[in-house]
Amino acid sequence: MAILQSTMDKISSKKLTTLIILFFIAFPLALTANLMFRTSTFALFELFSQNKVAMKNASLPTSTNDPTSSSIRDKKTKPIGGLLASGFDESSCISRLQSHLYRKPSPHKPSPYLIYKLRNYEELHTRCGPNTRDYRRSMIKIVNSENNGNAAMCKYLVCVPVNGLGNQMISIAATFLYAVLTDRVLLVRFGEDKYRLFCEPFLNSTWILPKSFPFWNYKLVETYESMLKKEKGKNSKEDLPSTLFLNLQHTKNEPDKFFHCDHSQDLLRNVPLLILKSDQYFVPSLFMNPSFNSEITKMFLERDTVFYHLGGYLFQPSNEAWGLISKFYQEHLSKADERIGLQIRVFAPDSTPQQAVMDLVLRCTIKNKLLPELDTQNSMPYRMKNKSIKVVLVTSLKAEYGENLRNMYENKATVTGEVIRVYQASHEEHQKHHDKMHNMKAWMEMYLLSLCDVLVTTSVSTFGYVAQSLGGLRPWLLYKLTNNDTHFPACERDFSLEPCYHIPPNHYCNGNLIKDFVSTFLYLRGCKDFSNGVKLVNDTTTILDHGP
Repeated sequence: MAILQSTMDKISSKKLTTLIILFFIAFPLALTANLMFRTSTFALFELFSQNKVAMKNASLPTSTNDPTSSSIRDKKTKPIGGLLASGFDESSCISRLQSHLYRKPSPHKPSPYLIYKLRNYEELHTRCGPNTRDYRRSMIKIVNSENNGNAAMCKYLVCVPVNGLGNQMISIAATFLYAVLTDRVLLVRFGEDKYRLFCEPFLNSTWILPKSFPFWNYKLVETYESMLKKEKGKNSKEDLPSTLFLNLQHTKNEPDKFFHCDHSQDLLRNVPLLILKSDQYFVPSLFMNPSFNSEITKMFLERDTVFYHLGGYLFQPSNEAWGLISKFYQEHLSKADERIGLQIRVFAPDSTPQQAVMDLVLRCTIKNKLLPELDTQNSMPYRMKNKSIKVVLVTSLKAEYGENLRNMYENKATVTGEVIRVYQASHEEHQKHHDKMHNMKAWMEMYLLSLCDVLVTTSVSTFGYVAQSLGGLRPWLLYKLTNNDTHFPACERDFSLEPCYHIPPNHYCNGNLIKDFVSTFLYLRGCKDFSNGVKLVNDTTTILDHGP
C-alpha cells in the first residue's frame, strides 16, 4: 500500500507540475486573444461612432477646405488643447465637438495651470451651482444674515452684463476670471434675448441666474461705493454686508476706483455674494493687483491670450447658432484660399458720408495688400485655371458697404489675377436691443469673423474685439473718422489679441493719480484705438508689428 501511495503522490505531483506549466503557457495566449477581441470591438465601436458624427456633419462643407470632410476625425483628440471638459452630451452642443475643426491649428496653447484652475472651478460650480443643496443653504444664510454673511457655505459672483452683445461678452469673460481668482461661483443674469445663444459651459449645471434669486432687484443692494465711504473704508469683517453691488460700467465717472487694490479685495473677499454690473473688459485692473497678477501670469503664459482662452471656453455657439454659422461657412467661406473679415461700424451714421467710409476701407485694404487693385487694362477676369479665390466677409448694419465692394470686384480682373468674392450675412440697419434674432445674427457674424485668416475691424468696437480675440487675430484697426478727415493712415495693425479696457482706474491704491501705465504696470500698454484705454500685451519690449 505504501508503494501504491508513493506512486500516486508522484503522479499527482507530475499532474500539478503539468497543470502549472500549461497555465503559464495558456494564460498569456488567452489574454492576448482577449485583448485582440476587445481592440477589434473597440475599433468597430469607434467606426460606428465616427459614422454617426459623419451623418451629423452631412450638411457641413464637403470641399477640400472643409475641416470635417478631409478625414474622419480622431475623437480622442481633446478640443482646444484640453481646455474644454469631457463628459458633455454631444447632441446638446454640437459646436463643442466641431468648432475647433473649423480653425487652423493654434499656436496659443492653454497652460496646464489654466486647465487645472478650470477643472477646480467646475467642481465648485457643480457643488454650489443652482438647484443644488449647497446653493439653497447658502442663499438662506445670505438672506438671513445681516453682518455675518461669512456663514454661507459657498460664495457667489453674479454678473449683470449690459449694452450690446460685444460689451456683454467681454464683461462676462472678465467677470468669470474674477470668479476663478476669488473662488466664487459665476451666475449670469442674462436677458431673455440672450438665452440660447451659447451652450452651457459647465458640466451638469447652469450658469444662468435663477429667476427665484432673492436679490434679482439688485438696485436695493448696498453698493461697494457706499461701503467704502462708511467710516472711510475702515470696515471690519463684522461690519460687512452679506451682499454687495459693484458698478464697473463705462458711464460711471470713475467706476469703483479702488476695486483693483489689495485693501478693497481684502474686504470683498469676506462678502459672500457680489453682484457686478459691467460692459467693460476690466481684466487689466485685475492684472494691476499684485496677488491676482501672480495667478494670471501662471494661468496665461502669453499675457494677451486671456480672452482667447476664456472666450473659447465660455462661448460655444448653441445648436441654433451653430446651424447658422456652419451653413453660411459651407455656402460662402469653405472654398476660399483666403478669408478676409471686414467689420464696419459707423458710430455717427447721420454725419458720416458712406463714401468717406468706403474710401477709408479701400485705402486700408489695398495699401496693405489685403485686397488687390483692379486691372483697368482688362475688363473681364483672367481665364486661368486654379485661380486664387479670396472671400471677403463684410459685417455691417448697412447693406451698402457689402454691395459697393461686391460691385467693385464682381466680374472684373485684378492686377494679381485673384478672384474676389464678397458676402454679407445680414444688414440690420441699426442696432436693436432686446431682440433675440438680432443678437443671434450678431453672434453668428462675430464667430464667422473669428474664422477668417485676416481681420479688419473698426476702432473702439467691442463687436470687433470679440471676433479678434476668439480668432487669435491681431486686426487692422480702421481709424475712426473725425470730421471726415482722411489725412491720417486709414488703418494700423494692432499689437495684441486682447480687447481694450476703455476706462481703467485713474488712481494708484495710495490715492495718487496714475500718469503712466506703461512704466508702472508690466504687460500693460495704451490702446491704439482709444487713447485712455489699456490692454494686455505679451511682448513688453516692443509693440511694433512683426508678424501675425
